[in-house]
Amino acid sequence: MTNRRDEGVGLDALWHGLPGHPIHPPLTGITVGAYTFALVAATADVLGISTNAGAQAWWLALIFGLLSTLLTATTGFFDWLRIPSGTPLWRTATAHMVAMLLASAVFLAAVVAGKGSFDSGNVETGPFVLTIAAFLLLTVGGWLGGSVVFVHGMRVLNLVDEPARRAAAPVATPEKREAEGV
Repeated sequence: MTNRRDEGVGLDALWHGLPGHPIHPPLTGITVGAYTFALVAATADVLGISTNAGAQAWWLALIFGLLSTLLTATTGFFDWLRIPSGTPLWRTATAHMVAMLLASAVFLAAVVAGKGSFDSGNVETGPFVLTIAAFLLLTVGGWLGGSVVFVHGMRVLNLVDEPARRAAAPVATPEKREAEGV
């Protein structure tokens, strides 16, 4: 018997996605892309490759990254709520979440500290160092997020014991695949 949560329809699909099509991973691409562009623009400004435009693009990309983080983090949090606590998957996902929240906080600090850089068109040392530190945290968090999927198999439909598997998405057991000649 399935309940509405397991059917992958309605409001639940907005936060988790459909079977085989989770929402959180594609949103991470938007967020990571914005922060990556911010680092590139800041570096171009610091190296003198770009002037005012680099500093302004850096700050605006950080703002966009923070805004996209709201949706990305929310969908990730709803996925995290479905993981049985205390399991190796839960520990990895929790470490991923903590790293990403820390990265977001440091990116926010770069935005606050960097408003003057935006206004002057010149990325200052402090906000640039914060951007680098936040990007390193983001990289560690992304690596942990990859472990959630590629080591633990979260949201991978062909795994029988996948923790967020939906009843509406039939999963072929190894025996069934063998019987079907797959």
